[in-house]
Amino acid sequence: MRKYHFLIAVIIVALDRLTKWTISHRLSLHDSIHVIPGFFKIIHTENPGAAFGIFADSPSQWKVALLILFSVVALLIVSLLLWKNSHALTSTGIGLSLILGGAIGNLWDRIVSRHVVDFLLFYVGRYQWPAFNVADSAIVVGACLLVFEIVFAKSPSQQSA
Repeated sequence: MRKYHFLIAVIIVALDRLTKWTISHRLSLHDSIHVIPGFFKIIHTENPGAAFGIFADSPSQWKVALLILFSVVALLIVSLLLWKNSHALTSTGIGLSLILGGAIGNLWDRIVSRHVVDFLLFYVGRYQWPAFNVADSAIVVGACLLVFEIVFAKSPSQQSA
């Protein structure tokens, strides 16, 4: 089953690279396309911070290095967990695969260009969610799968009953 878990991660990285490349080459920085007026647009932004713009305004010259270090540590942990728990195709394995693919996608950008390309922007009026990308989406969906598994998993005593 490991091959399927790592295939999911590779697909996420490929989708992330393809979408970021397309946005970077087809849309000028800060330009946007209204997809659903008043709710959703595609925008070309560059995020030098963490997910959803966290630390983007930090003046620290160590910011990118620390984000890369954190990403590498997270990748190692997720890879180890995935390797140990990939005996069956479970929501835990799929969640870890999505997190792995998303983390690799954003790490790639940080290493190559010191920022991450974000392009999905949801908003209502003047209220908006920070722009994000395919990698961010995969990380969030993967984390939600893990939380769901933890919250709703049956204990061994419930399984035998």
